[in-house]
Amino acid sequence: MTKSAAPKRHLPTSPFKAPVAPPLKHFAVGDRVTHDLFGLGRVIGIEDGIAALVDFGPTQERILSPYAKMSKL
Repeated sequence: MTKSAAPKRHLPTSPFKAPVAPPLKHFAVGDRVTHDLFGLGRVIGIEDGIAALVDFGPTQERILSPYAKMSKL
C-alpha cells in the first residue's frame, strides 16, 4: 500500500524560509527559444497560459505550459 505524498506546508512560526516558487515563463510571438528535445525555434502562436506553438524548422510543436524544457534566448 502506497501513500500519496502531500505537499509540505510552511508554518508561519518556522525559523526556515518558505520555498520560493519559480516565476512563470512568458513567451510572445516572434521570440527565439531553445527546447531540450527539439532544439532552436521561433514562437509562432500563443494560447494564453496553456501552450505555445513553436516552429523548429522541420516541425511545428505545441509546447504546453509550464514550459519546463523550453527557455527564451
